[in-house]
Amino acid sequence: MQVKLVHEEGGKRTFAVILQIGDEAMRCLGEFATSERIGGAQVTAIGAFRTAKLAFFDWESKQYRPIPVAEQTEVASLVGDIAVGPDGRPSVHVHAVLGRRDGTALAGHLQEGHVRPTLEIIVTEAPAHLCKVEDAESGLALIRV
Repeated sequence: MQVKLVHEEGGKRTFAVILQIGDEAMRCLGEFATSERIGGAQVTAIGAFRTAKLAFFDWESKQYRPIPVAEQTEVASLVGDIAVGPDGRPSVHVHAVLGRRDGTALAGHLQEGHVRPTLEIIVTEAPAHLCKVEDAESGLALIRV
C-alpha cells in the first residue's frame, strides 16, 4: 500500500491510497484510516480484483448474505465512507460494482477484495467527524448527524 497526501486545506485532507497485487482492500483501508485518524471521509476508487467477496444486507434476517466472486473483475465503481464507529475506531463502509469479462456486473457491500493489478483509492476527509451509532431496528451501525 502506498499513501500520498495530495491536498490539505482548512482541515480537509485528500489522500491517494494505491494498492498493489495481493493487497486486500478492506484491511488496507482500515489500516490507513486508523493510522491517519480518519473520522469522517468519502472514499472512491477504480481498479481490479483477482477475487472478492461482496454481500447483500437481507432486511428480514438482519444479516449480510455473501456473494463470492471467484474471478478477475474490474472495479467499475467503489464508493463509501469512513466514520467513527460505536467503538470509537474508524469504521469503513464501502459498496462496489464489479464488472465481469462478459460485461455483466455484480454489486454489493464490499467485505473483501484481493487486488490485481491495482486499486486506486481517493480518500477525501471532512474537517468534522461523523459518528455511527447502533440502530435498534436494523442492528447496523449507521451514521447519525
